Amino acid sequence: MNEILRPIMFVGTGSDVGKSIINAGFCRIFKQDGYSPAPFKAQNMSLNSFASANGLELGRAQAMQAEACGIPCSSDMNPILLKPTSHTQSQVVLNGKPFGNQSARQYFMDTDRDFLFSEAMKAYNRLESKYNPMVIEGAGSISEINLREKDITNMRVALEINAAVILVADIDRGGVFGSVYGTLQLLPPEERALVKGILVNKFRGDISLFEKGRQMMEEITGVPVVGVVPYFQDIHLDDEDSVVIDHKYSKTREGMVNIAVVLLRHMSNFTDFNQLERITEVNLFYTANPEEIAKADIVIVPGSKNTIGDLVHLRETGLAKAILKAHGNGKAVYGICGGYQILGREICDPQQVEGEIERMPGLGILPVTTILTAEKRTVQSRFSFRGNPKTCSGYEIHMGQTERMSGKPLALLEDGSPDGCFLNEKTWGTYLHGIFDNTPVVESILKACGKTASIQEFDPAAFKEEQYDKLAAHLRAHCDLKTIYASLKKTPVVGSGNEQSQ
Repeated sequence: MNEILRPIMFVGTGSDVGKSIINAGFCRIFKQDGYSPAPFKAQNMSLNSFASANGLELGRAQAMQAEACGIPCSSDMNPILLKPTSHTQSQVVLNGKPFGNQSARQYFMDTDRDFLFSEAMKAYNRLESKYNPMVIEGAGSISEINLREKDITNMRVALEINAAVILVADIDRGGVFGSVYGTLQLLPPEERALVKGILVNKFRGDISLFEKGRQMMEEITGVPVVGVVPYFQDIHLDDEDSVVIDHKYSKTREGMVNIAVVLLRHMSNFTDFNQLERITEVNLFYTANPEEIAKADIVIVPGSKNTIGDLVHLRETGLAKAILKAHGNGKAVYGICGGYQILGREICDPQQVEGEIERMPGLGILPVTTILTAEKRTVQSRFSFRGNPKTCSGYEIHMGQTERMSGKPLALLEDGSPDGCFLNEKTWGTYLHGIFDNTPVVESILKACGKTASIQEFDPAAFKEEQYDKLAAHLRAHCDLKTIYASLKKTPVVGSGNEQSQ
């Protein structure tokens, strides 16, 4: 049995520095080295979520990290999840269930921060009693001094559990010395003392040319640089959040199967399309350009955290007309979750779950109507797709009940209940996230638009295992694991008679 290790926490100089991926890589490293790690992030803000086996919601990044650990995901791994419904409003998910909708001001100024922190730490303690070590992820920058008193996810967590903190910085965006030095200087002494290493991420070029820079960074900060990790493009893992879509804008390409994902303002669960992106003959892109939608072979309306708000936006920008035109011209049009609701005849919100608009005509492509409800359905699902004998898998996270007036069910769930609406091979909608991870579904949509692609039988679980192992190998090659492990050792305090981390 391996010794009990001190918890490790990966924090950042800013957002999108790669904390989630680094965290996942170390989860896999600890697993490979014989430990039983588990991930944790006290508070996450993301529209990319997942359902645990017992129907509780958590951030997709923590579900991905749990996979890297080889354990089932749990809402304890992300006890507080904020899902933005507008620029100023979010749904608060506490311990896997909706806790209410609040504005940013209400959440940061009016909520009982001690209560939320206590709930987060209860979740952490439940995990720590079963797993070793805990691999924790911070949020955004740890040096936002205007938010320090409201912090329940960064250094307050680190202090509470005496974590060994690794500061992750993105050298690709520039200014790495200023961001690292400034971050550390803005920390109070007791927080700065917890920082045991600096990890420089997303390095491009010859790493040997940064050796002097590495020495200089250690000299000015007094903290060892425990890794300089090269930028990679050959390891495929779920992205943390939709910020990555900024790099996925594109347009149709001649000779390829062009799949346009309509860019909604409140798009959720964009990881639904990861597997489609990996088919060589497929050009999948996100767009808010009506002309590109018209030229695509397949148009997908994705999930949304504010379905009525996004429907209004589609009409105001001309995207609704573009989708209707594509459908009228015989192009394939599919809707996922909120997109399924948008393609229907009407969306009703009598309880004002999403806002003040209580009734809104949909695009009318599918013969369904939706009533939004405060109750959220979160469940992992196994299903058969259009009678295909192969069992498929996905998950549901939605607020609303949709009634089908005509057409057929798209899928049959394992419990015998129907899902979705199938009008024809080029027109359907579903509540099932992850539906495109299944070979029968992908083969069906490509065949419907007269296209072919070399789709090999795909095992998502085996593919992910391979990617986690590749990530772990990448980090092992470029990180000082000896120094990192040394910071996690628990040593006795002289004269105390107790084991404590130093």
